[in-house]
Amino acid sequence: MTSDKSAKGRSAVVFPKNRRLLEQLGENIKLACKRRGYTQVLISERTGLSRLTIRKIEKGDPSVSIGHYLAVLSVLGLAEDFARVAADDELGRKLQDIKLMSKKSGTQP
Repeated sequence: MTSDKSAKGRSAVVFPKNRRLLEQLGENIKLACKRRGYTQVLISERTGLSRLTIRKIEKGDPSVSIGHYLAVLSVLGLAEDFARVAADDELGRKLQDIKLMSKKSGTQP
């Protein structure tokens, strides 16, 4: 027997700080649409997504799949921006450098 929650699928836990980031992404997408003169109907037709989903994306709704966000970005000609997310991993490089330096000096971190 499955519960209602598992039958519908799991949803990600989105903390308030991250929710604000999603809302900012949604607002940026909405503004990009307006700048281009693209309506929700046009975006819907070009992506195959419902107008409801487009509205959710413009609000930064965390229940919308990342693939749907990418589809809209693609229509806007902004899909390459998506590839730059986490490209500049400053913290990861610092951690890697610390590890490399400790190996060079023969000490453990």
